[in-house]
Amino acid sequence: MTPDDRPLPCAVTELEIPFHDVDMMEVVWHGHYVRYLELARCRLLDEIGYNYPQMKASGYAWPVIDMRIRYAAPALFAQRIRIEARLSEWEHRLKVDYTIRCADSGKRLTRAWTIQVAVDMANHEMCLASPPVLIKHLVAWQEAQS
Repeated sequence: MTPDDRPLPCAVTELEIPFHDVDMMEVVWHGHYVRYLELARCRLLDEIGYNYPQMKASGYAWPVIDMRIRYAAPALFAQRIRIEARLSEWEHRLKVDYTIRCADSGKRLTRAWTIQVAVDMANHEMCLASPPVLIKHLVAWQEAQS
């Protein structure tokens, strides 16, 4: 069985919207959602044992090169939100899909995705395929699930 025949990792994180993230209407400023996605993505990468410190140690940087955020409803001051991050592509890039929901009602507030590519830190060149170290971590995670 290959990595693409097995389930892909998913991680969930929750947080309460702090006052410093909202405007005078108590609505989260749109730019703060990027930070919420980053928190969930780090939790996801921790799941497979290949977060940013491990990436750096393996000789690769993984910059975000594309991002899309679709706001369906506002997040509000003191609201508890649940951010789900799901790995959806991994062979040539990392694509992570996100859903942000109200933790209490389950109402969807936001959908998003990010795309990251591997860059060899030795020569600063973008890799056209995901490096073997990522595949090793992903396969180990998948085998632990079965």
